Amino acid sequence: MFISLPFEAKIFGVHINVHLVLEYLAFFVAFRYYLYLRKNTRDAINTNNRLSIILGAAIGAFIGSRLVGFLENPVFNTSLRGFIDLLNTKTIMGGLFGGLLGVETAKKIIGEKKSSGDLFVLPIILGIFMGRIGCFLAGVNEFTYGIETTSFVGMDLGDGIMRHPLALYELLFLIIIFILLYRLRKSGKLRDGILFQYFMLLYFGFRFFMEFLKPNIFFTFGLSSIQILCIICFIYYRKTLKTFFYAY
Repeated sequence: MFISLPFEAKIFGVHINVHLVLEYLAFFVAFRYYLYLRKNTRDAINTNNRLSIILGAAIGAFIGSRLVGFLENPVFNTSLRGFIDLLNTKTIMGGLFGGLLGVETAKKIIGEKKSSGDLFVLPIILGIFMGRIGCFLAGVNEFTYGIETTSFVGMDLGDGIMRHPLALYELLFLIIIFILLYRLRKSGKLRDGILFQYFMLLYFGFRFFMEFLKPNIFFTFGLSSIQILCIICFIYYRKTLKTFFYAY
């Protein structure tokens, strides 16, 4: 490898948390990309309602990411440090599904009937992609690494063990679905709202199978909390899931 993992950057002798920097940069770039798409797309939802939807998504994502993150490793102590660690525990899966519920709740409150998710799809993929680069560079310091493997894809992520580089697998997958969904969006053949549903099904389907390559400890019915959330997502979008397979 050209760099050793976990990768630690130094600027003027100060350690820089590259993963954290990329996370914040991902939020900024993704939101700017969203604004660009909205500016160049006819948005059927007015600005005030769109802002309410974004607020609902942000609140839902915050709660969902922390809740599911905790369920991945449900250990907690009552000290101040334990509370801080709890707030810092998060997962994109809970953020996505929590954001979905937050959006649906906000739309019910403001009485918005139109589909609102399609404009978020490509920015979300871009944001996750940038965040996953940070996860890869963090190596075993972030729980996005895989189990031990003897296959040619194995990499030393910082603990001297050859592991599945799950972050790299996801980066490749994100490139593929970005291209696929970008082309579907450009085709203009999809009804409103379906692009976001396709993204959720594709991403949650990918993550369901990737969980088998993670060294999870806590299981319910032999499944991790992420896999259970994936099943809930499949049930939530069961009608779209059926039409998706019929179409492709």
